[in-house]
Amino acid sequence: MRLRITHTTTYDYDEPVPYALQQLRLTPKNGATQTVLAWQTTITGGKKELSFDDAHRNRVDLVSFEPGTRQIAVVSEGEVEVSDTAGVVGVQGGFMPLWMFLRQTALTRPGTASRKLVGQITPGTALERSHALMAAIHEAVRYETGISHVGWTAEDTLAAGHGVCQDLAHVFVTAARLMGLPSRYVSGYLMMPDRVVQEATHAWAEVHLPDLGWVGFDPTHNKCPDAAYVRIATGLDYAEAAPVTGTRFGRADERLSVALEVEQMQQ
Repeated sequence: MRLRITHTTTYDYDEPVPYALQQLRLTPKNGATQTVLAWQTTITGGKKELSFDDAHRNRVDLVSFEPGTRQIAVVSEGEVEVSDTAGVVGVQGGFMPLWMFLRQTALTRPGTASRKLVGQITPGTALERSHALMAAIHEAVRYETGISHVGWTAEDTLAAGHGVCQDLAHVFVTAARLMGLPSRYVSGYLMMPDRVVQEATHAWAEVHLPDLGWVGFDPTHNKCPDAAYVRIATGLDYAEAAPVTGTRFGRADERLSVALEVEQMQQ
């Protein structure tokens, strides 16, 4: 399936910003499940200083603000051919060893709630337990916007019983690592079938399973990713796969607006 994506991120400031840098992880990955046919990122109010691939093979664009700017707009757009592989991404690539994906981070550090969740998963193969974990998280954590924030840990989410896709992905990653399964966080796009204008980017998780390699699991929708999912970046948690991160000087207050369209192209 061929998808057309237009993702616009705009930052408005109430006074001029003297200096700022942003790291953009907005370029989809080429791989076994998808092929990037065309992609470009356009910056208004700043300029792209350089591009590089990080340790997770994410394409990163480093963007500087024009001195004194009061608005910066980032438009990432293009077309991606996506295949339905039942969530199977394949073998580990690059130089990152698999044991790194067993390391917990500040956002995925397990506690009592995570261990209790894992204890409820019935014995079985790694694949069966991964599916059972996804279903258990989908049941235990209600998807709800406007409640959590980017600093929530997996334990915070389980205690609250609700969160956004980012939070559910962190719970899955935390629990999978407790189960001895290398796991990583995935940021990307999801085309909802009844609309072109999407609410936001999406997030899910992947685990590395015997004989299959990396396999995706989306606890928000209780399904493995299909051809409606586009992978952008991966990391140990959100901090390593966030679409936009950065730093700036000055006292200006920031207002963020995002517009996202994902639609299927006629072939």
